[in-house]
Amino acid sequence: MSTLQEIIDDFQLMSRDEKLDTLMDYSENLPDLPQRYHKARDEGKNRLHECQTPVHLWVEMQEQKVQIFVDVPREAPTVRGFVALLLDAFDGKTPQEVMECPNTLLNSLGLVQILGMTRLNGLSWLVKRLKQEVTRVCAENS
Repeated sequence: MSTLQEIIDDFQLMSRDEKLDTLMDYSENLPDLPQRYHKARDEGKNRLHECQTPVHLWVEMQEQKVQIFVDVPREAPTVRGFVALLLDAFDGKTPQEVMECPNTLLNSLGLVQILGMTRLNGLSWLVKRLKQEVTRVCAENS
């Protein structure tokens, strides 16, 4: 598990092609959605409608650490890769660490120059939604 800053630092040293290759590598490591969420996913629950790719997101708290569960189709490797990157940075971390994720993350990673506007908009919403879900789950558990 990497810290977000380590991931950003690595991406800033990469060429355009290396960044895309790294996202593809990340996409292959996205864990499968746990079975307990399959019915909810199939019913369209927890879908991020701001993203063209069907992305479903669940957040839980376990021992005051964030647990993230996401489903992204394999046919969307760039989105899967970004989601897996977020999991690498934030799964098992404190809510505060997730909330400190900069809104400029895509720019910090150098992805603004690589990805199309529609994709960038969807991925930006993904970060916002992750923060919203962490806030919601923390409120429910307090």
